[in-house]
Amino acid sequence: MSARTRGPAIRVRPPRELRRQRRHRAHSCWDHLVVAPLWPLHGANLGTLLRTCDAVGACMAVPRFSWVPDALERGNTLRRPTCVHWVNEPLGWLERQRDAGSQVVGVELADEAVRLADLPAARVRTVAVLGHERTGIPAGAVDLLDLAVEIPMVGNGSSLNVAVAGSLVLYKLAGLL
Repeated sequence: MSARTRGPAIRVRPPRELRRQRRHRAHSCWDHLVVAPLWPLHGANLGTLLRTCDAVGACMAVPRFSWVPDALERGNTLRRPTCVHWVNEPLGWLERQRDAGSQVVGVELADEAVRLADLPAARVRTVAVLGHERTGIPAGAVDLLDLAVEIPMVGNGSSLNVAVAGSLVLYKLAGLL
């Protein structure tokens, strides 16, 4: 044996075992955690984010843009239906969510933002708002946020794409990180 002691071998779980541990049916709307990319730019990100919703038991709220249904279908490689809420008017929808008692959390660079590492798991119905990949969350929507969360970055970019940012925040809000 070398100077370095070896730990136990890593056992990779086979697909059959993973299937037994997971849900056998698609989840219905649990109405607890909703990710809301209400100003999407790239359709591919929506399908990727939809997979994360399935992984953490969340729903997705998307605007009724003509290209969004195709983008969700093309990017969603899941074999089962997922929970999607269709939004006609994003600002009015966000206001109704907040008025109904949901916590509205925006992923945005703001002076008052909490770091992602400090974001607690959602204890009440929570809507995670994602803005446009270039311009962020519109000013009118920022006024409707209860909390802003910032994802720290050390590189040159100012933001992550919607799928990556949304996935990180969903895992944290779901209490899985």
